[in-house]
Amino acid sequence: MAESKAVERDPEAVSRFVEHFAAQLVEAGMPRMPARVFAALLASDAGALTSAELSDRLRISPAAVSGAVRYLSQVHLVSREREPGSRRERYRVHSDQWYEALTNRQAIVKRWQAALRQGVAGLGEETPAGRRLAETLVFFEFIEQDVAGIMERWREYREKNLGGTV
Repeated sequence: MAESKAVERDPEAVSRFVEHFAAQLVEAGMPRMPARVFAALLASDAGALTSAELSDRLRISPAAVSGAVRYLSQVHLVSREREPGSRRERYRVHSDQWYEALTNRQAIVKRWQAALRQGVAGLGEETPAGRRLAETLVFFEFIEQDVAGIMERWREYREKNLGGTV
């Protein structure tokens, strides 16, 4: 059996990627610190780092790491796990993080739909605001119908192109 060798990486190239990708995430609406932490986790070979490792790599405080991880956990982009035999936590990004994040968003969209229905009923369907809310509701209903199909097509596409899990 062939022994796998560690690949030497240029720390500057990794840092450039982390900052560039984080900037793209920030431009799309993610807060800056969670974007940097997420990009650092993506760029780590293990896909998991401790708070101290993240602080060191990103040159940020442990408090900044904590706040970023809290945000990323809430949006289902990272998970926390205990290191065996230690009280330290590792923060992990999974290969299917986008799938999980989108799937978990469905529950949020359901709550938004319920709130929008109440808003339409309360404001009146014939008012400009009521019509705006009704259009937003119809948009979310449309998106919801397609998400299940998109997820199934993603699983097939991933299997075809990546052979299952990465």
